[in-house]
Amino acid sequence: MRLWQRHLLTIGMLLIVSACGRGEQPPRVDATAPQPAKKGTAPVEPRSRVETTIVEFSPSHQALTLSGKVAYGEDRYSRISSPLQGRVVEVRAHLGDRVKAGDILLVVDSPDIAQSYSEYVKEDSDLQYATRAHELAKDLYENKAMPLKDLKQAENELVKARAEFRRAKERLLSLRIPPEELNKPLDRQKITSRFEMKSPLAGIVVERAVTPGQSVGGDPSQVLFTVADLDMLQVLADLYERDLALVREGQFALVNVEAYPGVDFPATLGAVGDVVDPATRTIKVRAWVKNDSHKLKPEMFARLHLEVGEAAQFIAIPREAVLEVDGKQFVYVVEGQDRYAKREVKISNISADQVRVIEGLTPGQRIVTKGAVLIQGQEVKGT
Repeated sequence: MRLWQRHLLTIGMLLIVSACGRGEQPPRVDATAPQPAKKGTAPVEPRSRVETTIVEFSPSHQALTLSGKVAYGEDRYSRISSPLQGRVVEVRAHLGDRVKAGDILLVVDSPDIAQSYSEYVKEDSDLQYATRAHELAKDLYENKAMPLKDLKQAENELVKARAEFRRAKERLLSLRIPPEELNKPLDRQKITSRFEMKSPLAGIVVERAVTPGQSVGGDPSQVLFTVADLDMLQVLADLYERDLALVREGQFALVNVEAYPGVDFPATLGAVGDVVDPATRTIKVRAWVKNDSHKLKPEMFARLHLEVGEAAQFIAIPREAVLEVDGKQFVYVVEGQDRYAKREVKISNISADQVRVIEGLTPGQRIVTKGAVLIQGQEVKGT
């Protein structure tokens, strides 16, 4: 073998040995690059974004917040309609006027009064005639100048005349003719076809639906005026039956309305209803609220805050801790390190940032108060 051939063979053997010693090296991996999550798992959120707290009884000074509306006081407003048919000849009260009980609101010219009074005069005359006829028949019978049957006939006529007179008088009274006017002798009575409709209470004219010349039909549903005492109003609110034990009549309360944020109107719970609405499972409560400044207006939406008594302790948690799915509320209970159990609860409102727990939790349990949405999201991704 020639010299140059020996050199080539030696170089080739060295290359083969070098390749066998190195072996195949794995590719480098950048540890800072994001790693793909395994199938069926969710990325773990940092614990700092989840906050928890121990469930315990709320202080007794917590308030129960009810939704409701401002309304007229039950006996402090009146919707007034005309009791008879006629034409309005004068309107004396205007929207916003303050009136006293007995003040004239409008005057109606009614043919009903003239017709009824004419009948009343006729029945009064018939009664006087029947009375004299009975007295005469009685004298004749006592002197044996009249048979008994004629006396009985006179008595029957007197009874009928009295009944007809009473009916005619009652008709005039229903047309609001003053009783003292009808008690006067007939020749001194001053009754005309003009009817003066008066306010039954003191207050402010808050509604007016009548103008001069308008015809009124004597229909109770045709409201011409609404007079209300706005110095004292009511708040009607809905109380869930599960909260019934927390309230009582005479309880102090505060009223808030959107028109005056941050302003509290003192109130007193006046009545708690006796009937549960089967659809909403709520009971109507009424609270009286003074309104000397007339800031509150009927039909305003309102929130009624009732102070809860000392004997009525309950569990209160942050509203943020409660999640809702398919109309049901639940919270997350801490069971261990990064382990949470979904727990269904029943709640009612206390304030804008707290709720009362009716069922589902007991004092001493630890729940998630912040970050519950993150845990819920991990569950959804993991399914």
